[in-house]
Amino acid sequence: MAQAQQSIPALYAELKKFGQNQEFERALKLANKILQEDAGETAAFHCKVVCLSKLDKFDEALTALHKGKAHASGLKFEKAYCEYRLNRTVEALTTLRSVEKPDNRTNELLAQVLYRMENYDECYQLYRTLIQNSEDDYDEERETNLSAVLASRQLWDEVDMEDPGLQEESYELCYNMACYLIGRKDFKGAEKKLRKAEVYCRKMFEDDSEVTEEEIEDELAIIRVQLAFVLQKLQRTEEALSIYNQVMKHKPSDAGISAVASNNIVTLNKDQNVFDSKKKMKSATSDNLKHKLTTRQRQSININQCLLHLHTNQGEQCHTLAARLKTQFPDLSTPVLVDAAQYVKDKDYKRAIQLMQDYAKAHPEQSVKIHLASAQIHLIHGEVYQACDDLKSLGDLQYRPGVVSALVTLYMSQEDNDSASDVLDRTVKWYQKHQPNSSDHLLMTRENANFQLKNGNPQQAAAMLEDLRRSQPNDPHTLAQLISAYSQFDPEKAQFVSRDLPSVKTLAQNVDVDAVEAAFSTLGPKYMKRAQKSETQPSPGPSGDMIIQKARRKKKKKGKLPKNLDAEVDPERWVPRRERSYYRGKRKDKKKDIGKGTQGSASVPSGDMDASKGGSGSEASSPRPGSAPSPMASAAAAALPQGPRQQKPAQAQKKKKKKGSKW
Repeated sequence: MAQAQQSIPALYAELKKFGQNQEFERALKLANKILQEDAGETAAFHCKVVCLSKLDKFDEALTALHKGKAHASGLKFEKAYCEYRLNRTVEALTTLRSVEKPDNRTNELLAQVLYRMENYDECYQLYRTLIQNSEDDYDEERETNLSAVLASRQLWDEVDMEDPGLQEESYELCYNMACYLIGRKDFKGAEKKLRKAEVYCRKMFEDDSEVTEEEIEDELAIIRVQLAFVLQKLQRTEEALSIYNQVMKHKPSDAGISAVASNNIVTLNKDQNVFDSKKKMKSATSDNLKHKLTTRQRQSININQCLLHLHTNQGEQCHTLAARLKTQFPDLSTPVLVDAAQYVKDKDYKRAIQLMQDYAKAHPEQSVKIHLASAQIHLIHGEVYQACDDLKSLGDLQYRPGVVSALVTLYMSQEDNDSASDVLDRTVKWYQKHQPNSSDHLLMTRENANFQLKNGNPQQAAAMLEDLRRSQPNDPHTLAQLISAYSQFDPEKAQFVSRDLPSVKTLAQNVDVDAVEAAFSTLGPKYMKRAQKSETQPSPGPSGDMIIQKARRKKKKKGKLPKNLDAEVDPERWVPRRERSYYRGKRKDKKKDIGKGTQGSASVPSGDMDASKGGSGSEASSPRPGSAPSPMASAAAAALPQGPRQQKPAQAQKKKKKKGSKW
């Protein structure tokens, strides 16, 4: 036993030497040897766990920690690190929370775990505390991580963050600040930052002779994909597509970068190159991307996949994926809209409307998009009043000028003046109660007054105009309309109100007479010439004679007949055949159609067999208000979250008429 104890210090000295030389395989063997000599050596057990971690054998490290519980109580950091590297973020968070007095090393790992779990708020506060309380050589790395969290809060959480003013001395900082500007919708500023980051990155690695060109391209991939996304948002799609293809050609090692680039190429393909879009979407939805993409990125890619199913006539796959997305993201309305669009495409619009109504009841905060989409479907199928009911279900949004205009237009298309008037009256009352001093209140009041005047309700119009006059007492247009309204039912009141009209002298005091005469002098000859042409008695003179000559009709001279004409033989001989009294038109040749078609078949006019010309075979539908080929696709695309991805639904394809075979 004494001999074993004497060998342990020598083993530790040799173990230290292996650790300093980063010979972790040999160090692991030596640590195991020490533990065989004395299983109670906590330092050797600690070295064993560290060596396993350095060799990326995290499962073995956790197994050792589980077996050696006597030593594991002081190795919570090592345990949490192994769990973090194995993507067991929830377990890692629990382990780190159990540390009673966490040091900076533990807090930095905790910040990394929070960042991966997308808890950006707490992560941001933790990094700020670490930067304030740390004084070592890792300040630049902490600032880079802080800028990443800042950009994520702005981009994914949509929290308005202030620019911390970090010095952009590295390409990582430039890239993160570009992401921050993307979150603020400043795409031109983001483009400048990304081009600057690309220059910094290339310059940094070109100075290192051991770095190959392929490794530089791999490091530049994330910057270029983000740059292509920015160009895509700036409508420079050809440049964006070129960069995406360039990145994909070099096959980046990061699967997340390839997934984002593939998804964005699909949005640029639209309804073209469907085979390539399916191939790209398959690579963007592989199983190994769970921890490479954020929740918002995975969400958008899945929605784009669902839209691709919709526009490639894969109805079952579209319904299945939409159902899964509705379960994963119950607060997201886009899967419901896409699912409803597929039902409309399947000619089952009643089920689509029922689906949206059920979702609107369960999620009233998402009801605006749902009711608008439902109204569109009703309009496509000619159900105007049902569409109006959907618009009236928008809550306070139904009083917005655009919605009010749509309601009035729809009711007027059905010649329902009473309903249109009721919409305008309720709108004016709502603005009087909630927004009495807004410009929309004055706008709706004036529109209501104009509507009532036009439809023979001068008393209601006068009441509206009186309200306008109190708000705008010096508006002559309102005063003139008010006089016009009173004159239709109360002439005395109209006469009384007309006293407030400004005098002619007041109206003319700011008029520039010379400017008016100059304006009419340029237009005068044109109108004078027209007036002269319209006169029945032009003034004498050369110009008058010319006008009279042009006004006269030229008399048609009779054709000369031959001198030896015998009128008794055929009095209409020299008259054109079509003008002769006995002309009966060209005789139709009944034998013309004989021999056409199959033997024994009766001849039928071609128009009766043409399905495109209507008839009982295909009933032509009348045009509907607000008809559109794809009712929900635009809503689904517009609802996609902000991030490096776009879709635009494909347009409905027109069916081509097949040509018959020729004999």
